[in-house]
Amino acid sequence: MAVFGALAAALGVVGLVAPDALLTVMGFEPVPAGRRAEGDHTLVFLTASSMAALNMGVYYVLAALADWRAFFRWTVPFRLLTCAVFTLAVVTERAPSGFLGVGLWEGLGAVATGAALWRENRPDAGK
Repeated sequence: MAVFGALAAALGVVGLVAPDALLTVMGFEPVPAGRRAEGDHTLVFLTASSMAALNMGVYYVLAALADWRAFFRWTVPFRLLTCAVFTLAVVTERAPSGFLGVGLWEGLGAVATGAALWRENRPDAGK
């Protein structure tokens, strides 16, 4: 969880400092500032999302340092939901295919977290 948190925080910082780089990584084509249409709030949304990612990343790191397993359990269903929503956005062509990686990252993270929690809770886990 600490690794996921650090990556989320780092990508949040990238989005705040170099939003076009983050757009490119996610499969979106950045639009130069002079070519943005009036009323285009892409950068405002990206700033808000990046700040949320930075905060979320810090929460994950702090939860990992505190070994707060309840937090980890709570993340599993919501990360699976995020995977489904992001994948659906690509399938319905609301987002470019490169965005599928974000959904898969969330889904794989949820499965890995769920598997680790399950393995730790087995009666023979300490043997």
